[in-house]
Amino acid sequence: MNILGLSFDYHDAAAALVIDGEIIAAAQEERFTRVKHDAGLPEKAIEFCCGQAGLKPNQLDAVVFYEDPMVKMDRILRSTLTSNGVDHDFLNRTLQGWIQSDRLGFRERIAEKLCIDKSKIFTITHHQAHSASAFFCSPFPEATVITLDGVGEWETLTVSVGRGRVIEKQYAIRFPDSLGLLYSAVTAFLGFEVNEGEYKVMGMAAFGEPIHADKVRGLIHLTDDGTFILDQSFFNFKLPGLFPFSEKFVELFGKPRDPESLFEVDDGEEQCSTQEVREISRHYANIAASVQMVTEEIVLHVVSKAIQRTGINKVAMAGGVALNSLANGKLLRQLDVDLYIQPAAGDSGGALGAALWYANASGLTPETRSCLASVYLGKAWSCAEVEATLRTSRITYHKFTDIAAMIDVVADLLAKNAVIGWMQGRFEWGPRSLGARSILASPIHARMKRIVNEKIKFREPFRPFAPAVLESVAHEYFDLKSGRPAHAPENFMLAVALVLSKQASRIPAVTHVDGTARVQLVRPEISPRFHALLSAFGEKTGVPVLMNTSFNLRGEPIVSSPFDALRTFSWSGMDYLVLEDCLVSKKDSSWL
Repeated sequence: MNILGLSFDYHDAAAALVIDGEIIAAAQEERFTRVKHDAGLPEKAIEFCCGQAGLKPNQLDAVVFYEDPMVKMDRILRSTLTSNGVDHDFLNRTLQGWIQSDRLGFRERIAEKLCIDKSKIFTITHHQAHSASAFFCSPFPEATVITLDGVGEWETLTVSVGRGRVIEKQYAIRFPDSLGLLYSAVTAFLGFEVNEGEYKVMGMAAFGEPIHADKVRGLIHLTDDGTFILDQSFFNFKLPGLFPFSEKFVELFGKPRDPESLFEVDDGEEQCSTQEVREISRHYANIAASVQMVTEEIVLHVVSKAIQRTGINKVAMAGGVALNSLANGKLLRQLDVDLYIQPAAGDSGGALGAALWYANASGLTPETRSCLASVYLGKAWSCAEVEATLRTSRITYHKFTDIAAMIDVVADLLAKNAVIGWMQGRFEWGPRSLGARSILASPIHARMKRIVNEKIKFREPFRPFAPAVLESVAHEYFDLKSGRPAHAPENFMLAVALVLSKQASRIPAVTHVDGTARVQLVRPEISPRFHALLSAFGEKTGVPVLMNTSFNLRGEPIVSSPFDALRTFSWSGMDYLVLEDCLVSKKDSSWL
């Protein structure tokens, strides 16, 4: 059975193809259109997924949409009409927006694009899609399934039990009580874009002290049954305006931070701003630290109570909140839990969940399934296509016929502090670069963090970098047990771990100011070429760890094609670019 899952019309549109229960391909539309968080009908992602399997759209047995737009519209209308002081302008703009984009006519739009009958198009709910993406990608035959996000149609949290092919919801929290919306409100307060800047709040939190944690706790009441209730007087979720927080919130925490305003705190590097700027920065960092601490407490509350109620300590999670790597790390350290997080836990992952839900509901999938251990589900470009792009662009390059020799040369360049763009094979599913579309550098010198942030990524100096490390020796550098399973969050850069104190001075560029790192475990059976590069770098330096950050410039999607990689390389301060088995240098090639 050929099943296509789709998510679109909000943000992070994506497509995923499942054939007879096997995940064949999955990709976000932004990788092809180069529009960050592209929300439109994912035409190019659909084309890729079908092409990967050699299918034509009329060979699809089902197309499944990741939410019910009619129910979502019902929530928006009811919330607006029942709020204090109905904003008729907002209501009119919302209705016009839905009419103009034809969001309720999603079936007709899909049918027209794919030239298929509407009878093949189905829909499930938003949190059903999240639940399916978590459980059916996990290795667990039975699990507590938890979804946490801003809001779907009405639900903001669900707790279910997954067994075999069936997921049964046990209980839920409904809008406007939402941990995801709470975090997004603080994201906006701190001057970052909602649905984009939440991870910046996590990075900023390390520079602050949680001195406002009690204020944040006062915004939310934790109940004995594992749910929670938000004090809505501090928020503006029902009637969205310029900000998702109220004047009462501002009275409690002070003036919101201006977007793009200077942020500088003591990170051990040379300071260039005034004491006043540093004091203001510290204030906002303290707020970030406070909301992050309370978020971790709430996630621990939700998960621990869910395990108590289901009696199952194997946990599968999805939803945007599941991308909070600090909270995930706290879960692993404080609870006796076997945790799986779907790598594309946000809305893009709903496309995969929609396809998997229908595949299992149809009863045509195998009784036993394997874990989604590899995230390399995107498009690959052949060596011939790479060379054609280089020749067309009139770029001088060196092609290696011996991959071992290429690995040795690249490892040597990294050991000499070069910064390298690295493009290999199919691109990753999810928001993390995991060695297919990465910018790589040595973690050994602390200055590399500032160099990559300012001269290559062109982003805020407080943003941390992740370490990619050989799985076999990760426990020697980080507070991790040896032999972590292939489904653990650390394999997908989805959990923060403590850097061992004896190693922090050896890898300062990937050790955050609070002594933590968002680790990626690299295994030879999952990513053989990246594993070989790490091994070679380790042999040359004694440190089998590399700084790994996403291959993109600030505000752009991660690169997909050789042309994207060349463009990003040319606009940044990277020294070298590796495209499959070809190497490009900004310097002379006398070293070859």
